[in-house]
Amino acid sequence: MFDLQPATDVMAALVESVRDEQLTAPTPCPELTVGDLLDHIDGLSLAFTAAATKTPPAGGSQPPSADVARLGTDWRTRLPQRLTALAGAWREETAWHGMTQAGGLDLPADIAGAVAVDEIVVHGWDLAVATGQNFHCTPELLGAAYGFAKSSADQNPHGTPGLFGPPVTVPDSAPLLEQLLGLTGRDPQWVPAAT
Repeated sequence: MFDLQPATDVMAALVESVRDEQLTAPTPCPELTVGDLLDHIDGLSLAFTAAATKTPPAGGSQPPSADVARLGTDWRTRLPQRLTALAGAWREETAWHGMTQAGGLDLPADIAGAVAVDEIVVHGWDLAVATGQNFHCTPELLGAAYGFAKSSADQNPHGTPGLFGPPVTVPDSAPLLEQLLGLTGRDPQWVPAAT
C-alpha cells in the first residue's frame, strides 16, 4: 500500500497553476498538448478511483482520453477534487486486494495501484516541465513508480503501447527520477522548444 496523496497534492497544485495560454503548449508526451494531458489526467483520476473502489466507471472501463476538447471550463477545480478522491480511494486497504478493472483491462488491484502511482508521478513531471513549474516527489512514491516502470520495461523492452514509449537510455548514476523517466520513454532533459 502507498499513500498517493503527496503525489496527487503536487499534481493538483500544478493543475491549478496552468495558465489558459499554456493549454496548446507541447508536452514530453508526443502529440499531446498541455490541454490534452490535462484531459488524460482527468480521465485517469476517475478510472483509477473506480479501480480502487472496484465500481465500474460510468460509461464503462476504457483507457482515459487525451483530448483538450473534452476538458471543459471547470478543470482547475474539477481535477484537484478528482485527484483528492483518487488518493482517498487508495487509502483504503481493500483497494489493494483482489481483482479490479482499469483502462478496459482486468488486473490485480495491487498492480492497478502501482499503475496509478506511476501515472500520477510521471504525468506530474510531464505537466511541470511543459508549464515551467517545479516538480518534486516523495522518495517512497518515486521508488514505487520506478519499480513498476522497471518491471514493465524488463517485460517489454521496446515499450508498452498505450503506456510507455521505447526506453530512453539514462546513465545508471542518474537520479532515480531521471531513470524512471527514461524507462517510460521520456528524455529527462526535455524542455519545450523555444518559440
